[in-house]
Amino acid sequence: MSGGDRSEPSARVVHPGATYQGRQGIPYVAGLTAASAGTRAICMTVAAIPPGARTQAHLHENIETAVYVIEGEADMYWGHELEHHEVGRPGDYMYVGADTPHVVLNRSSLRCLAVVAHSAPDDQQGIVMLPELDARV
Repeated sequence: MSGGDRSEPSARVVHPGATYQGRQGIPYVAGLTAASAGTRAICMTVAAIPPGARTQAHLHENIETAVYVIEGEADMYWGHELEHHEVGRPGDYMYVGADTPHVVLNRSSLRCLAVVAHSAPDDQQGIVMLPELDARV
């Protein structure tokens, strides 16, 4: 870096925030976002999906999503018609590309707990709801 391009280094610890309902329809625990940590291109939260719960069909416009399953199982459907299906189990990483329609649900009798990261400063940014796909899952 040249002398004029240097910015002040930053780091911080953010304690878990309140639980809130995401626009997608599942509860999240507030974590690293622009509001809590000053992030600019990433956020990270925890999704706690109760047994039988599911998201509504949606996509994240121009935003990638990465998930790490801690406990339970997460069924994920994705594609233009939600035609693809995978199940994430503890220790699995899941990826949803930008602009990819998807639905996540918990078919098990146990809570699914997962770390969720987005390539945006807020996890609710860029969400486009796709109600026309909800009946497919």
